This record gives sequence, C-alpha cells and structure tokens, in this order.
Amino acid sequence: MTAVTPEIQQRAKELRQLVQKASYAYYVLDAPLMEDTVYDRLYRELQDLEIQHPELVTPDSPTQRVGEKPATQFTSVRHNIPLYSLENAFNMEELAKWQERWQRHLPPNSPFPREYVCELKIDGSALALTYENGILVRGATRGDGIAGEDITQNVRTIRSIPLRLNLETPPPMVEVRGEAFLPIDVFEEINQERLQGGELVFANPRNAAAGTLRQLDARIVARRRLDFFAYTLHIPGKDDADVVRTQWDCLELLQSLGFRVNPNRKLCASIAEVGNYYNEWDTQRRNLSYMTDGVVVKLNSLPLQEQLGFTQKFPRWAIALKYPAEEAPTRVLDITVQVGRTGALTPVAELQPLQLAGTTVARATLHNSDRIRELDLHIGDTVIVRKAGEIIPEVVRVLPELRPSGTTLFQMPAHCPVCGSQVERELGEAVTRCINSSCPAILKGSLIHWASRNALDINGLGEKLVDQLVERGLVRSVADLYDLTPQQLDSLERFGAKSAEKLVGAIANSKTQPWSRVLYGLGIRHVGSVNAQTLTQNFPTVEQLAGATVANIAGVYGIGPEIAQSVWDWFQIESNQTLINRLREAGLQLAELVKTQTPPTSQPLSGKTFVITGTLPTLKRDEAKELIQNAGGKVTNSVSSKTDYLVVGEDAGSKFAKAQDLGIKQLSEAELLQLLSF
Repeated sequence: MTAVTPEIQQRAKELRQLVQKASYAYYVLDAPLMEDTVYDRLYRELQDLEIQHPELVTPDSPTQRVGEKPATQFTSVRHNIPLYSLENAFNMEELAKWQERWQRHLPPNSPFPREYVCELKIDGSALALTYENGILVRGATRGDGIAGEDITQNVRTIRSIPLRLNLETPPPMVEVRGEAFLPIDVFEEINQERLQGGELVFANPRNAAAGTLRQLDARIVARRRLDFFAYTLHIPGKDDADVVRTQWDCLELLQSLGFRVNPNRKLCASIAEVGNYYNEWDTQRRNLSYMTDGVVVKLNSLPLQEQLGFTQKFPRWAIALKYPAEEAPTRVLDITVQVGRTGALTPVAELQPLQLAGTTVARATLHNSDRIRELDLHIGDTVIVRKAGEIIPEVVRVLPELRPSGTTLFQMPAHCPVCGSQVERELGEAVTRCINSSCPAILKGSLIHWASRNALDINGLGEKLVDQLVERGLVRSVADLYDLTPQQLDSLERFGAKSAEKLVGAIANSKTQPWSRVLYGLGIRHVGSVNAQTLTQNFPTVEQLAGATVANIAGVYGIGPEIAQSVWDWFQIESNQTLINRLREAGLQLAELVKTQTPPTSQPLSGKTFVITGTLPTLKRDEAKELIQNAGGKVTNSVSSKTDYLVVGEDAGSKFAKAQDLGIKQLSEAELLQLLSF
C-alpha cells in the first residue's frame, strides 16, 4: 500500500467536492452539470482512492451513502425538538375559522405582518435530521413526535439529503425537518417487481415510503430511490431571528444549504390568496411526479410563530388544508355503539365492504348523535364514504333517494350497551358518556391505555388478555395489575407458566417508568404524552400537581384552561385519590428521580454551564442533562468560553478538542455524579 501524499489527499478532496456538487445539481436542482459517464468516472476514481487509502474516507464522502452490513434493529431516540402534527382543515370555511382562532391569541394592534407561506403537503414520511458541525449524524422517524427510530443508515441513501451542509463555517448543531417520499414512477416500478416476485404490492406511495425507511438493509433502501423535501430549519441555542425572520427565508436558506425544497411554494398576502393557490393545485397536483394530499399553510413571520406557540397537539401558526379524499358509495348494514376508556359512546356504521384508497373498508365512525342527526342516517341507507385524511373512514353524506321504505332515524341508546348504566350528555358537549366508573368497557380501555407504548409500555398486555382479566374479575383498576401472580394468570386461556411469569415480570418492570409516563397512563382527559411531560417538568411530584390550583396549572406554557380544569377535576375525585395511593404503595414512580425542591442557593451546580459529548457508560444523554438541570446547572449544545464543564463519554467528537483548546475542565460520568454528591 502506497503512502498518502499531499497530492493524493488534495485529489481526494477535489473529487469529493466535484461529486457532491454534481449530485446536488442532479438530485436537488434537477440541472445536471455533467454527463452520467463523466460522473461515474469521477465517482469510481474517488472510490478507488479510498479503497487504496482507507484513511482518506470521511463521513460525508459520497461513497459512504450505503452501509455494507444490514442493521440488526432500530433504536429509539428522543427528538431534540418535538415533531408536532398539524391540525387539518378541509375547506375555506374551516381555514377562516383557524385564522380567527390564532388571531384571538394576539394582542390588539400586533405589529407582525400577516403573510402566509403555502407549501404542497407531501404524502410521505416525516424525518428529523441532525447535523453536527455541518455533518449529518442522525436521521430519525417521527414516531410519536417525542421519540422516533434512528434510521441514519437508511437516510444516508437518500441523495437529495446532503451528508455535509453547504457552509464554510457551520453551526455546532442544525436540526432539519422534512418529508421522505417515493416518486410515483418509482412506486409503480417497485410494485411491478413485487408482483413478478409473487410479493404483496404496496397500497400507496406513502406506505411504500414508510416500509422502505424501516428496511434493515440500507442497500434495499438505496435501490428504491427515495426522495426528500426539506421544510423546517432550527439552530439550537440560537434565536431564529439571528438567522432568518420568515418561513420563506428559511426555505431559501435550506436550499442554499444543499437541500431539495419544493419549488411549488408561494408567499400569500391573504387567506383569499391562499384559497387561489389551493384551488389552482387541486387540478395541477395530478400532473406532479409525487403524491400530495393538500396544502400546508404557515404564518410567514417566525417571531409571530414563536408568540403563538402550540396547543396540546398542534402549532397554532400552521394548518394542513386537505383536498377531498377519494369517495365511494356503499350500504349501511347496521349501526353499533362502542364505549371508550373515557366512557364516550361512539356510533359506528357497519358497512357493506368496499375498496377505498387502496384498502378494504367495512366500518366507519359516525362520531356522535349530532352527526347522525345531521346526516339523517337510517340503517339500510346508501351512503358516500371517504377516508378522512386518507386514513380514517367516515360517512360523508346519505343518498335519501335510495332509502328503503320502513326505516327510521337511528337513536343513541339511553343506557350503556356494555354495563346497562344510564348515559349522560353534558351541556355544551356533543359526546354521550357512560358515567359508571366500574363499566367493563371503561376499565378495559383504561388498562389498554395504561399498557400502551407511550404510557407504561407493558409488553404482552394486549386486548384479548385484558378482556379475560376483566371478565374474570381479576382486575378492577390499573393498580390491581401489580397484585397479579403467575398462578392467577396461569389459569387463563392460552396462558402457560412461562408466559405468566413473563407478563408478571413486564408489569413489575413498568414500575421504573418515569412520572411523566405514569401521568399519561392515568388517562386524564386532554392530557396527551407531550402535555404529561410538560406538566411533570413543572410539577415534579404527584403531590405538587394534585395540590395545584387551576390557575397554577393553566399558567404553564402549553397548558391551557381546558386542560388545567380537566387535571384539577381528576384529582378531586376520591376514587382517583385512592388509585394514586395504591400506585404509590405498589412502587410506581410518582415523582422525578431527582428531587427539585432544594433551594436554588444550595443547588450544587447552580450557575454552571455544561456540554455533554460522546456516549456515557450508564446514563443516556437526556438523563445526564436532567440530573444537571435539576441540580441548578445549564446544559448547552456547543462549547464556548462560557462553558464550565465538558462531560466526556466514549467516541467524543470535535467538542472535546475545542474544550481542550479553551482549557475547559472535563468530567467523566463518575466525576459528574460525584459533583452531584451521588
């Protein structure tokens, strides 16, 4: 093997730059710089150099897009910034109501401009990309918005995602959000290949994109030629106003950084202009090379976005204006009523099965009695069904001219169809509820929610098992789960000694889940997983939350009066207080692991700034960050002269070298814990 001379190093650098530039022009700008044969020759020359001199290989080299070994599994990773979903509007009237809602959250005579940016809503899979010092270090799926799966190896195969940002001096960290998708012609090719191979075809490009991203072998992902549009940029530790002040400028900056940004975007001065854009693309979208199911409307001003903030689930400053979904007629064979974990009675239309948007539909939600009355729905009616958001089937309208004689309007039952108790409908609510807290349907729903992935994550506690536990009287509340023995479970249908031991173990392991998951698992109305985390950050113990006033709770950023009232009401119910006591006795986590009541003056890390780099031996990075913050310290992403300590783990990056240059004290995990007096 020959030595690496300066000339070879320079040639490798030139080749990397040439190939990266050509890839950007071809895959992002759709304006090729050179013939394919020239590109192939340059790529092969770079590849040969790196084979001869492995030390020349860099993480951002174009040759490193496809890993050689398939992954064994995907690991879960927490997003640095939550990925909120978007509220939907399905017509201009709903869009106007959205505008009224966000305007009510602004003070009078607000100086912010009221422009909107319209972008086509790509029908694919959302990705979160993280760049450190300009290099792509992580690509993750959206997951539940709080955590997703690390699919970096697969993300690197998408050629419209740069491995290195197009910046001479990039920030320490950049977060980019966007949509991975399959072009329609590629989707059709894949399905044709699957048909020829005797495999099931994908129902639509969105499913195909999601399935592709979860392939363990990156070489398969590369062959499927996913594409990507970027739409959000955030630089942690830096105000957006220091970089750009509008969403439009953000998109322009993303493109200059090397990302593909949808060219069919428009800056609109009014809702009327948004409507024109929406109507224009309702026809033109059928000529696109990718699937789009609507328009994303965002307020252009980033300071205005910051001021408006978020609801429980959505940003107030953005909405998805969806196009009408595929519709088809069918007949209502029956109407059944389901009872959920909050006691809500939901009527469901049992349909003559039909094909809709690539799937077989046999049931459709009717929401509530008001909706049935509005539709004037009778059993036996012929109805038009569509998929709301192309996911949830719903009845759109009835065709009364096809109604059989002798039918009557469906009426909601006066008693719970499960337990027979009286049902109630509160003033101002559209939902009818069973108010019997002992109703088996409510209990079953509560148990399934408690065991769900985002709550206590009890593997093996599924719907069929829950049915048996409730029907045999073994469980009457979630607290009873922690009293179950293998002997009790062993008697259940299709349950043996080994599976009984395994489930009891999984239930016992759930005791280690943090306070935020327990709060979410309690199933308090309006408290989703994101709000549960927000609440537990501000009320680190159950006693603090239970003793808080409605005003205290509503004063937390992101928690409104409705959520606050719901939380306060829940803790006033005696049976819920009993449940909390039983969970405490069972050993559940009803407080943060580190007490935060210590006065600020005695907090050991008060006023100190930390940066964490590398993989720590036992602590996850988020856990270390939480420990530091609870002890009064501050954790930032980048090393500077203001940094007091660098916490160093294995595979420390460039932060380690910079800390050495600045003379910043470095700590191991053990030294950090000693500093915290653990």
